[in-house]
Amino acid sequence: MLKRFLASREILLLGAIVALLVVIATRFPAFVAPSNLADVFNDTSPLILLAIGQMIVILTKCIDLSVAANLALTGMVVAMINVAAPGMPIVVIIMIAVGLGTLMGMTNGLLVWKLQIPPIVVTLGTMTIFRGIIFLISDGKWVNSHEMSSAFKAFPRADLLGLPVMSWTAIIAVILFTIVMTRTTMGRSFYAVGGNPHAATYTGIDVGKTQFRAFTISGALAGLTGYLWVSRYSVAYVDIAGGFELDVVAACVIGGVSIAGGIGTVGGALLGALFLGVIKNALPVVNISPFWQLAISGSAIIIAVALNARANREKGRIILKTAEHAT
Repeated sequence: MLKRFLASREILLLGAIVALLVVIATRFPAFVAPSNLADVFNDTSPLILLAIGQMIVILTKCIDLSVAANLALTGMVVAMINVAAPGMPIVVIIMIAVGLGTLMGMTNGLLVWKLQIPPIVVTLGTMTIFRGIIFLISDGKWVNSHEMSSAFKAFPRADLLGLPVMSWTAIIAVILFTIVMTRTTMGRSFYAVGGNPHAATYTGIDVGKTQFRAFTISGALAGLTGYLWVSRYSVAYVDIAGGFELDVVAACVIGGVSIAGGIGTVGGALLGALFLGVIKNALPVVNISPFWQLAISGSAIIIAVALNARANREKGRIILKTAEHAT
């Protein structure tokens, strides 16, 4: 039991994050101050939210490469709405953001479910479409801080029990989806569909509908993140969060989510996001070019995929050995 606990991906990744912080602290002790670590978590909150949605999609043997474009389009729409109607309540703005994100997620899900188009093709296409729509509705112009209302910008920064609302949003999402994935029929169906689609079908689970639900959840979280991102950074433009979908996939893979589907946890996605968040915030502090983040992220993905593949092979050997003994 102890050996399995120490060998779990989450414990290993947590240890890697702690070791990384110790190394950084030797060169810049202020980085590990509680207030700075809280800031790092807050900066990583958008990645955590998107990684949770992406994890659920990947569990079902799919992938959503449109999450950053969803975020960008939702952010631009709510920013433009705020400029046109600055008195609109923030609750309504958030509902619009989540609703629009959900709609885009449902579009992906329907194309995968009903037309059976490969998810990577669908989401590559919708990613481009969403970015194009941003340019069309904004005419390529930016929405800047001075055009946004104070209430629109203040919500994610509002302090609650020592943490900004953006951080609390990520924390609540982690708790909520941990419960969903471990305690509900829907959560178990995501694992079943990714682990063995044929067996899931025999047990009465609709594979296509389950994948549709996964894309819908991912879209809703991307829409929520779109508002939080734009209001936090007080700017909206066509290329906002460009390439961020790669960080989202990286966070999942590093966190032990298997690209083959069926394996992964919310906790793993959280730790994967935090690992990348620490790297992103630490590189400039220790005088290393932020461009190295791409190389480090890429290396981490390759190592994580290799570890996943090795673990799967070992499980396969165990099954074969069991079968041999049975015969």
